[in-house]
Amino acid sequence: MRADVHQVAAGTYLVHGSNTNWVILTEGDAATLVDTGYPGDREQVLASLAQVGSSPEAVVAVLITHAHNDHLGSAEYLSAAYGTPVHLHEAEMPHARRDFLHQVTVGTVLRNGRRPGVLSWAVHALRSGGTAHVPVTAPRAFPAAGALDLPGRPVPVHTPGHTDGHCAYHLPADGALISGDALVSGHPTSRVEGPQLLPDMFHRERARALASLDVLAGLEGELLLPGHGPVHRGPLRDAAHRARERAL
Repeated sequence: MRADVHQVAAGTYLVHGSNTNWVILTEGDAATLVDTGYPGDREQVLASLAQVGSSPEAVVAVLITHAHNDHLGSAEYLSAAYGTPVHLHEAEMPHARRDFLHQVTVGTVLRNGRRPGVLSWAVHALRSGGTAHVPVTAPRAFPAAGALDLPGRPVPVHTPGHTDGHCAYHLPADGALISGDALVSGHPTSRVEGPQLLPDMFHRERARALASLDVLAGLEGELLLPGHGPVHRGPLRDAAHRARERAL
């Protein structure tokens, strides 16, 4: 299975899975994998690593933006099969262990079922493992503040709202931001294109999600690598401001 891989900077690749993206950061023979798609995307995750000349054995760490199944899907698999450490913001660790689950409920989806794209998205999510039980057994917090000593030198940026511990990853050397679901450029349930917040039903706390856009607006760079939608080029500040305007 060939994955939809796009090189966006030297050693930096945005991969489009089934409705969800992940990012591969390479440096020599080592790689960092940011997010892992749905459980059903596993073959695409492995294929994408091969396509950039890497392998699951070369992944020195998995970084997770947040612990919804469409981003967490193969994290435990990589940890169990290859001993790969899985890192998240400390506030997201109990979510990853499935001490609790904060995500859109079936009832909320059904109440929004008349909105364009919602039912087809829900069917795809179910078929891809969106409700599967895929906890991370031993998630790890970031070892220190600032840039991580990993390929790509990603800098975690806490962006709560979508979930309590949602975390984006800034790549200062590339002028890029891996934004997860804090700022996206499209989604099957959205009728607009370009920088935006996900529809309200997906956020745990909408007010905090809006506030996190202000955090992202303060980052330098012109390359947005979202959790959903295509790469967006242009000042990160403008992208965050555009998303806020659309959400008001």
